[in-house]
Amino acid sequence: MSDNKSILIVDDEGAIREMVQFALERAGFEVQEAANGREALARVADRAPALILLDWMLPDLSGIDVARRLKKDDLTARIPIIMLTARTEENDKIRGLEIGADDYVTKPFSPRELVARINAVLRRIEPQTAEEVLAVGDLTLDPGSHRVTARGGPLELGPTEFRLLHFFMAHPERVYSRSQLLDRVWGQNVYIEERTVDVHIRRLRKALSEQGTDKLIQTVRGAGYRFSTQV
Repeated sequence: MSDNKSILIVDDEGAIREMVQFALERAGFEVQEAANGREALARVADRAPALILLDWMLPDLSGIDVARRLKKDDLTARIPIIMLTARTEENDKIRGLEIGADDYVTKPFSPRELVARINAVLRRIEPQTAEEVLAVGDLTLDPGSHRVTARGGPLELGPTEFRLLHFFMAHPERVYSRSQLLDRVWGQNVYIEERTVDVHIRRLRKALSEQGTDKLIQTVRGAGYRFSTQV
């Protein structure tokens, strides 16, 4: 179980860790620090944080390698990760999202922006316990227990994919543009690019494909995406 107010900052530059720690503590968070990838993995194993700020370039394991290991472990797979990176190329950003990162911040960044990003990600993963179970065809989603089953088998979804599927199942047969999905699922977060939607759609489809239900998420060329049982 994660500590809801604890943030782990993983960066080999002490000055950056110090700046981030000061900003986060002022915002009411507790801060753990790690200077490299192996230290980060050890700290997560000892005390799972609510969120990890993970530098892309580290002296031992890369941030991508650390994120991949965390996402493969059932005990840490749901801890959200924000990548800290000096890389500005779109393909690098997409690569970070595809391995499981929830967001990225490009260096140099302002402490205020970083805190806003953290709060936005944490809001997205808050449990939705007061909502009813949704069932569409062979697919069932229970917000209270955060479980999804398809054709009787369980599906493992990340927090953003869970929210995306929840929105789709609650609004079937309607087409939503990427910007509309960002507003509804990400909560009008001005920092998130529309291309991010495509990455999470791919991850959601991949998870649904394990039970053959990925065709429920349909691409409507030139318009966006639709959740439908009709071909």
